[in-house]
Amino acid sequence: MINCNPETVSTDYDTSDRLYFEPLTLEDVLNIFEKENPEGVLLQFGGQTPLKLAIPLMRSGVRILGTSPQAIDIAEDRKKFKVLLDKLGLKQPESETATTFSQALQIPENLSFPVLVRPSYVLGGRAMRIVYDRASLEEFMEKAVEASPDHPVLIDKFLDDAAEVDVDAICDGETCVIGGIMEHIEEAGVHSGDSAMVLPPFSLKGSVVNEIKEATRKVAFSLNIKGLLNIQFAVKDDIIYILEVNPRASRTVPFVSKTIGIPLAKLATRIMLGKNLCQLDFTEEVKLNYFAVKEAVKESVFPFDRFSNVDAVLGPEMRSTGEVIGIDRTFEMAYAKSQLAAGQRLPLHGNVFISVQDKHKSLIYPVAKELQNLGLGIIATRGPGRFLSERGLGVKIAGKLCESERPNVIDFIKNNQIHLIINTPSGKKSKKDIVSIRTIAVHRGIPLITTVRAAKATTLAMKKLKQGVIEVRDIKEYYQMRNS
Repeated sequence: MINCNPETVSTDYDTSDRLYFEPLTLEDVLNIFEKENPEGVLLQFGGQTPLKLAIPLMRSGVRILGTSPQAIDIAEDRKKFKVLLDKLGLKQPESETATTFSQALQIPENLSFPVLVRPSYVLGGRAMRIVYDRASLEEFMEKAVEASPDHPVLIDKFLDDAAEVDVDAICDGETCVIGGIMEHIEEAGVHSGDSAMVLPPFSLKGSVVNEIKEATRKVAFSLNIKGLLNIQFAVKDDIIYILEVNPRASRTVPFVSKTIGIPLAKLATRIMLGKNLCQLDFTEEVKLNYFAVKEAVKESVFPFDRFSNVDAVLGPEMRSTGEVIGIDRTFEMAYAKSQLAAGQRLPLHGNVFISVQDKHKSLIYPVAKELQNLGLGIIATRGPGRFLSERGLGVKIAGKLCESERPNVIDFIKNNQIHLIINTPSGKKSKKDIVSIRTIAVHRGIPLITTVRAAKATTLAMKKLKQGVIEVRDIKEYYQMRNS
């Protein structure tokens, strides 16, 4: 095992016969290869970094076990990957690359705003941003060039308000089995390590789910995947788009494995060593009659309360530092359990504060109505407040912070009159007073929701909590339920 990250379980002393605490560079890996002289090397369990060593290692005479370096290169190279998807008849968001500042500023004229901009060869979504106008793009480009001066900047058309879906699958070259299809609670644009996920999907149409499965199999077979595969999709107006393909284990594999009761990493290793899925007796997708939720399924745990100057809104750059799982027979209770496990206590009484973008007013209305039906009072900023009042909801208006109107939201928070906050950030850089609201909410332990989809899920969970008690079961009982 080669791993220089002390925070991972793979550096435990009893995980491997020998642990090399070295960085994953070509030189270091080759030095270890010469010393150990192994039959082959597994790249699939280390994220993106080892995948980028596939071609250099192969050229140095190292045998790569599992998916071939050539297939890995196709998935990692944007131009080759686009050719593959066109050949398979699969859609992806329009995209272009820029190598100069001026070139980057011209691209949105073809794609139109908003666009997702990122430097190439960075991990965890670092320095990635959704930009909505030319001024924001200019500001990003200055930082992006600093973050990755020797590589082009990648610019994709951003699918606003799309649902994002993660798929983990296992393939032996002849058979491909879906491990799990996870629907994100948050809209596309929130990093998959931060977003809440639901397994199985809770709102996608059956036809869309089947199309996702078929697209996954097409990609797996065309790349001749031997082992694990992760694909990230976006679904907008029931049309599926492939965002990226990772010919490796993803961060969601432990979650999927625990939820379905199948050790996917163990099976993938056997496949890379020459077994097939038929020999391993895993040839059909596991059908679930329960739901598992991670704040991206395994509710993500955020450290915002430890950093006073960090805005608590989620985006393409990963910010979470841990995860939990909530499992139950219903999606609503599974989501409620995940929130509870992540330290977020959903209020069953009190007041909810609502401040959303103009385009989200009509979407938040049914949420606000349901919250009021549950017995919660509504406090809102003037725009959303007037919108909700005109539709028959009782709303208290909070004054604007920037205009020193009283009482404002900070007054309500300090008087312990707000117990839940729904605040969707504007596409452009968040205004200072909105950042202040989110920051104070985090430090006072007030549940904070920053997307409409999460607001809907939270409302369903609160309604379920009001209806009954939380049921506690051993995870093996859920496995038995599945098989009964």
